[in-house]
Amino acid sequence: MTTATLRRATVSGAVLLSLLAVPAHATTAGPDTAPTVAAALPEPDLVGLRGVLRTAVRQGAPGAMARIDDRGTVHRLVTGVADRGTRRAISTRDRFRIGSVTKTFTAVVLLQLVDEKKLKLDAPVNRYLPGLLPDDRITVRHVLSHRSGLYDYSNDMFARSVQGFEAVRTKVFTYRQLVARSLRHARTNQPGAAYVYSNTNFVVAGMLIEKLTGHSVGTAYQSRIIEPLGLRDTLYVHPATTIPGRHARGYLTPDTAGAALIDATRQTTSWAQSAGALLSTTGDLNTFLSALLGGELTSAASLTQMQRWWKVNSTTAYGLGLRRRTLSCGVSVYGHTGAVQGYYTYAFTSKDGRRSLSALANASNNGTVLNTLAGTLESAFCGRRGTAVRGSARVERYEDLAPGVALD
Repeated sequence: MTTATLRRATVSGAVLLSLLAVPAHATTAGPDTAPTVAAALPEPDLVGLRGVLRTAVRQGAPGAMARIDDRGTVHRLVTGVADRGTRRAISTRDRFRIGSVTKTFTAVVLLQLVDEKKLKLDAPVNRYLPGLLPDDRITVRHVLSHRSGLYDYSNDMFARSVQGFEAVRTKVFTYRQLVARSLRHARTNQPGAAYVYSNTNFVVAGMLIEKLTGHSVGTAYQSRIIEPLGLRDTLYVHPATTIPGRHARGYLTPDTAGAALIDATRQTTSWAQSAGALLSTTGDLNTFLSALLGGELTSAASLTQMQRWWKVNSTTAYGLGLRRRTLSCGVSVYGHTGAVQGYYTYAFTSKDGRRSLSALANASNNGTVLNTLAGTLESAFCGRRGTAVRGSARVERYEDLAPGVALD
């Protein structure tokens, strides 16, 4: 692993206004081998991006924000509030829960272990964690690409959003307890046969990290990614329930229409851990993704492995802890989405890592906001050539990549 070179960005101008979102569903589509053509990017459409953020707030998010880092130029856009009680304006300096963007951090650590010859992608998980899984055919690659067939335990947890959340808000789970919840159910498919998004996969990935490094996943993130990149606002505080320092509070929308928002800020996020428990900021996420696609965190061979795509739908493919999304203008962007109670996040970068967008809305379980925030990518990477993202306003009932909301 090479140590990242930190770059000083100059701020061109702050625009007031933000985002986040997430998708997930099963597909039987096969490997995606279509070549990705790098194209010159148009200037970001800041007016359009501002409009996306304002729309998200009108639709129920207390606040929304986005940051674009583009070859030394920074655009910051914010609207709404970070705290409904104090009415403090949201800021791109605020920390927040990044949900499943954590999965990309987890995948990077495992690819570094591949580089160090401590792990083989096509080896069975049970070689490293004997007896954990019921099928020796499930490989590390299957886990990192959501093709293991392991049932997502969080489906049961959050079938009812508020009730499910309150039941686990302050609980602390072990990894093995979460895997056991998954194994109570039949598997969704044979190993390698299909993409089916499951948080269980990245719980298993966290167990692999701890077994092979001899340290907690938090220590692995810190020593292998956070410190080398100088990510001062990225933290793994599990099982603490609070977000240290300046942060945006997160609000969960109840299932009952018109009911008051639930302040979901205080939680262990123990149900997610290596699948979704990191804290960060828009600036740190942009630095991370730029470094990853720029080849600063893994070998070139491992980065290539991360980008061996499995087609999800007409616009999205999944690699190893990494999404590729093709926008309306033909540009492909790389990163991950995240949803955890109270927060929706988009974090993506260009093929060369030179332009990155991270966006956040401090809301969840709101399908309308979720659909709207997908438009941040169009504005950031397609400019005025982008098209607004429209879709059915189905409410996300399962946190952190809802099976019922197929946006990505």
